[in-house]
Amino acid sequence: MDLKELRSEIDVIDDELVRLFGKRMDIAAQIADYKKENGLPILVPAREREKLADVAEKAGPEMANYTRVLYSMLFELSRSYQSKRTSTLTQLYHDITASIEHTPKLFPQQAMVACQGVEGAYSQIACEKIFKSPFIMYFKNFEGVFSAIDKGLCQYGILPIENSTAGSVKKVYDLMISHNFSIVRTFRMKVDHNLLVNKGTKLADIKEIYSHEQAINQCSEFLQTLPGVTVTAVANTAVASEMVAKSGRKDVAALSSRACAELYGLSCLKPSVQDKDNNHTRFICIAKNLEIYPGADKTSIMMILPHKPGALYKVMARLYTLGINVTKLESRPIPDREFEFMFYFDLETSIYSEEFVQLMCELDELCEEFKYLGSYSEVV
Repeated sequence: MDLKELRSEIDVIDDELVRLFGKRMDIAAQIADYKKENGLPILVPAREREKLADVAEKAGPEMANYTRVLYSMLFELSRSYQSKRTSTLTQLYHDITASIEHTPKLFPQQAMVACQGVEGAYSQIACEKIFKSPFIMYFKNFEGVFSAIDKGLCQYGILPIENSTAGSVKKVYDLMISHNFSIVRTFRMKVDHNLLVNKGTKLADIKEIYSHEQAINQCSEFLQTLPGVTVTAVANTAVASEMVAKSGRKDVAALSSRACAELYGLSCLKPSVQDKDNNHTRFICIAKNLEIYPGADKTSIMMILPHKPGALYKVMARLYTLGINVTKLESRPIPDREFEFMFYFDLETSIYSEEFVQLMCELDELCEEFKYLGSYSEVV
């Protein structure tokens, strides 16, 4: 039998599979209606386990695992379809709808904004890209930015969340677990790190370099070319520049932005020393209350999932079923809870889409706990 004939046979089988799939989903819908009328849960774990074991046994040893995967996806499709028929609009959905209605149509031009670091920090640069005329209040650490939002000292806060080279800013993710806030906008900024020194300093003079740990990671290849030089992590790249300027010494340097060179009267000894030229940092803009501005097409959530095999798969399968793209997945250990993790998701979906509404009404059944962090658009 040649390839064309084999493909023809596959087509015949696929036609039958599509017909049977439609019939199965129709019966699943009838089951959903019955469960809704009788107050029964959509998911019955024992029934699902029995069914998976049964089909795996019928498939035989060679096809058992393939069959389990196929039916696991079928079950997710059925549950999604059933939930769509039976779910009622949740309080979260009503909160989101109210926020869309009451949030101003124009993003604020002026605001009191919390940033970590000092004048010249990348957070300040990001802040001035997000807001036209911000009033900036600086804090020593990321905790200070979250606290400023919690206490109402500032309306908004700017925080780095990930870098294309060095990865996630884990401290920010850890703080996100313990604070209540809403992401209202994000900004992706190209980052250039430069070796800044006091005037007259030569490369051979340098004994110590200051910078933030993320910048140090992003410039690791350059730093390896400087044997014997001590690299010291400080709170912020701008703080590093300030330290060098105030010291007046010619044996120290900072990895920082060009803006800091002008701001602190330093010379740029080596420009763009990061490992990769395509080096971007993503910043989030947070607020205390839920604000959703027009054009929001990204959503962030955090979930605590059951500590058992397949828990994350079920969430990913449901998102796949809804056609929602996952652009970021980060896991962080939950403080004081052994071997339990909070999963952070960035999702691409318009707040006006049917899939978004369905997801917001199904989050409860997907995990043990969840935290909706907001829907927003990204400034480029």
